[in-house]
Amino acid sequence: MIVRIMGEGQVRLADSHLTELDKLDDELLAEIENGDGPGFRRTLDRLLAKVRELGTPLPDDALEPSGLILPAPDATLEQVRDLLGEGGAGLIPG
Repeated sequence: MIVRIMGEGQVRLADSHLTELDKLDDELLAEIENGDGPGFRRTLDRLLAKVRELGTPLPDDALEPSGLILPAPDATLEQVRDLLGEGGAGLIPG
């Protein structure tokens, strides 16, 4: 799967890692729902760091369709809440 981190670029990530990322996504969603800004920031940082760790960066000039788009590292809780929309199910499918 190709994952885009907004403002950074794309990485190729094995589908087998989605379960691990989904756990962080569940934490992130709970923090968004509870308005926990500090928790949101920590978990978003952990989620993006894990994607970078597990993924293989694509060249800057590569532009492949992204199966998953994650917010920029500096995204705010409110921006991610808006990105998810009403009844948001999280960033990671599953």
